[in-house]
Amino acid sequence: MFSKTYRWLAASPPKILVIGFALIILIGAQLLTLPVSSSTGQTTPWIDALFTATSATCVTGLVVVDTGTYYSTFGQIVILSLIQIGGLGFMTMATLFAVVLKRRISLKERLILQEALNQSSIEGIIRLVRKVLFYTLAIEAFGAVSFTLRFLFDMRPGKALYYGIFHAVSFFNNAGFDIMGHFRSLTDYVGDPWVNLTAMLMIVLGGIGFVVLADLAEFRRNRRMSLHSKVALSMTGLLIIVGTLVILVFEYSNSLTLGPLNFGEKILAAMMQSITPRTAGVNTVDIGSLRQATQFIIVILMFIGASPGSTGGGIKTTTFAALVGAVIAMVRGKEDVVMFRYRLAKERVYKALTVTLFALSLVMLATMILSTTEDHQFLMLLFEVTSAFGTVGLTMGLTPDLTLAGKIIIILMMFIGRLGPLTLSYAIAPKQGRVLYRNAEGKIIIG
Repeated sequence: MFSKTYRWLAASPPKILVIGFALIILIGAQLLTLPVSSSTGQTTPWIDALFTATSATCVTGLVVVDTGTYYSTFGQIVILSLIQIGGLGFMTMATLFAVVLKRRISLKERLILQEALNQSSIEGIIRLVRKVLFYTLAIEAFGAVSFTLRFLFDMRPGKALYYGIFHAVSFFNNAGFDIMGHFRSLTDYVGDPWVNLTAMLMIVLGGIGFVVLADLAEFRRNRRMSLHSKVALSMTGLLIIVGTLVILVFEYSNSLTLGPLNFGEKILAAMMQSITPRTAGVNTVDIGSLRQATQFIIVILMFIGASPGSTGGGIKTTTFAALVGAVIAMVRGKEDVVMFRYRLAKERVYKALTVTLFALSLVMLATMILSTTEDHQFLMLLFEVTSAFGTVGLTMGLTPDLTLAGKIIIILMMFIGRLGPLTLSYAIAPKQGRVLYRNAEGKIIIG
């Protein structure tokens, strides 16, 4: 018994993160199988409960049953709790209780927090955790009030408050879960500026990362911003603008999506569909009715995802920016990748390339496996896998029809996508010894 406990304490931060998330998912799945969790009082099949718990903990939003009608209030609260824990990270939540109880945070726990928040060092990590919790509560409270005030026009006060809190937490954590019922998401509010702008603000704030939020909050005092924040914000803005324009062009005349809307509503809907693939999973138009070109653009946006240290997934905006910067440097004949007058270290570019190729390989492999287990179009399968890996939650309608094998594949992709492929690889890879020599340099022809 003692040896097992010692091995747990001696485990590397990536292993502890993997084990911790897995335990939370299993506990959540067990709670969702209880009869009290379903609206009919029936026991939920284990695979469906596991799928939902994984989707909630990994803040994805893909569901095999409708959250608003299938689950009871108790079940929905379990899902909401998993979203909050998964979005912030279980170590952040544990640190919150430790701070409240005035318990000292050990070096081991600081290292785990460093891994969970994707930081380069442990310096100031507890201060960052406090900021994370403060920003989360403040932004979610704002979203809950805003949604509640709007929903008061459509439902009784108690229900409006409950809907406001649920969707504020879900959207800020980029989870994409909704309780509107019948897989509608926010399609009933496609032209509503209040709901759309509130949802978009919550999604963007949850997706830019807590480090960026801290920089923005302290900008008036410091009058400076880190390179990371500059890159994350500029890439986020660029992707939103480009995505909005592309979706607007392709869907402008589509009678099943933007066609029936007026020009202002078209822009609003196009922007919403451009922001939501950044791992949020909320939609105001039917994703399955989009043109294939638009669906493929959304696949690309889902693959890129949100920014590091956020509640979102994907390869991250800064990773994509590093790759674009490397290509530009190579085309211009420059040796260094320069952003905002700063040179990126080569290991950062190598890491960006590693993450991208690793993620691309996982998405391709999972899509190929699904093509043998599911009888659907290839683009629909690719869309589903990318949505799971990017912890997005958008679907073209495949999720409820997945076979048992398909559900397992998507569960694994959501789990890997939330933790990150590199974190998972570090957790399962054997410990490497020190390299005592370097091989001779060789040359190959490229291009």
